Amino acid sequence: MSPGAPPVEEALDRLARTEGGRVLALLARRVGDVGLADDAVQDALVEAARTWPERGIPANPAGWLVSVSRRKAIDRLRRAEVDERRLRAAAPGLVPCGPDVAPAGLVDDDTGTDVGDEQLRLVLLCCHPALDPEAQVALTLRLVGGLTTAEVAAAFLLPEATLAQRIVRAKRKIRDAGIPLSIPDDLEERVGALLGVLYLVFNEGYLSRGADGGPLRVELADEAIRLTRLVLDLLPGRAEVEGLLALELYHRSRTAGRAGPDGELVLLDDQDRSLWDRDGIIEANALLSRALVRLDPGPYQLQAVIAGLHANAPRPEATDWRAIAAA
Repeated sequence: MSPGAPPVEEALDRLARTEGGRVLALLARRVGDVGLADDAVQDALVEAARTWPERGIPANPAGWLVSVSRRKAIDRLRRAEVDERRLRAAAPGLVPCGPDVAPAGLVDDDTGTDVGDEQLRLVLLCCHPALDPEAQVALTLRLVGGLTTAEVAAAFLLPEATLAQRIVRAKRKIRDAGIPLSIPDDLEERVGALLGVLYLVFNEGYLSRGADGGPLRVELADEAIRLTRLVLDLLPGRAEVEGLLALELYHRSRTAGRAGPDGELVLLDDQDRSLWDRDGIIEANALLSRALVRLDPGPYQLQAVIAGLHANAPRPEATDWRAIAAA
């Protein structure tokens, strides 16, 4: 146990972002309801924020989150069951007859769980074609990325109430349409939508000005990179996933040289290339090389090739424009 307010805040933030999506995916598979699972995980995080400052951080925060989220889900299911029985007793004609639910059995069976498989189901669900692109982006950041509704709203410069309603409508559509938490037969089509969402998230951080007028919202670009890494872990060997991650890293590597002292954007030819992140460029080079040898071309690999030619040129005049034109 390690008490103290700042460490607790850091631990909670890390837990929500790195473990929240995994726990949500596992729980959603048990209860069959993404909205309920999300509410249960949020309830658990609220309890952590309330109790950890006094009791200290548990030795195994991820295990704590799994256990408490399960309990919160059971509590919600039991309350819903009690409410339904009361309503059925008071107005039986308003409640359709059906079998009683046994909530504890829904969430306690972890036999044969494949965490990676459950996470993949969740990220693919967030990008279901029945959802509009705005909802796909919001759900991916909220459910998979572990961002709070306020953080997602701030990232896209929207009122929190507007973003909250967008997420609620998306979760309601998933529930009412009976969209399954499953891996579709046509995986490639859904993966394409997922990569498109991550591409939009990265561009929103990299190309749009934030509320403070800065030319780059680093936290949003980094969140896109983190989620792309997660997708690559879940779908190893996919050339376009490697290409997208390489593209993001090439652009992210130039962050330090993109803005002048007053926050104004600096043109590529005028940037101080000594400020660029060489380690990021080297990692992107390796990713792109692996993607290209798979001989499965796509738009993200093509963009990464062009970005790589710029990032690897030591001077503006050394840029291989002929290769860029050929790409």
